[in-house]
Amino acid sequence: MVITSTMKQKNNPDMLRIYIDNAYAFSMPEEEYYRMNLYERAELTQEDIDTIREEINIKLAKQRGLRLLAVKDRSEHEIRERLKRLGFDMDVIEDAILQLKSMGYINDSLYAHKYVSERLKLKPKSKKALAYELQKKGIGSELIDEVISEFELDEHSIAFRIAKKKFGKYDVSDPKVQQKIISFLAFRGFSYEIIRTVLDQM
Repeated sequence: MVITSTMKQKNNPDMLRIYIDNAYAFSMPEEEYYRMNLYERAELTQEDIDTIREEINIKLAKQRGLRLLAVKDRSEHEIRERLKRLGFDMDVIEDAILQLKSMGYINDSLYAHKYVSERLKLKPKSKKALAYELQKKGIGSELIDEVISEFELDEHSIAFRIAKKKFGKYDVSDPKVQQKIISFLAFRGFSYEIIRTVLDQM
């Protein structure tokens, strides 16, 4: 198997695309390419390729994943997307994620529980809005339903509390203020029925 060409990745110039026998074979960090003196070697064995994949690419992808998780909690989907942007091949990413999951560093169930708990404390929203946010982070619909159902969410109380906090000092009889409250609560996913009840209560 002959290395016929190399090319820097557009999204990450630190990664090289390696072509073997005129076909794309894999990507690897440019520094590792030079460290292994691959530029001096015309041919690679299957053992060489396996070593690059197992001992360099997967190991590095796992390290990058750990670095991302050290900054903040992330879902499996978020780690996968970040590693894709860093230029790792999908098979390498999946193996790295599998290892991170087996080590307990990636756990979507724990992530979703913590996310909802913190959201309700810091920036309360409706069940619908919370579900949408989790969905964007790649959490499955079954897990979303399971997690949200475990929290006793009184949406009316939440809506009233955040509306009172933001608009309590205003004249709620003013139609303009009412419209602002409606927009504020609707943006956070509350139903029209709950919004009307909150307006009447305020």
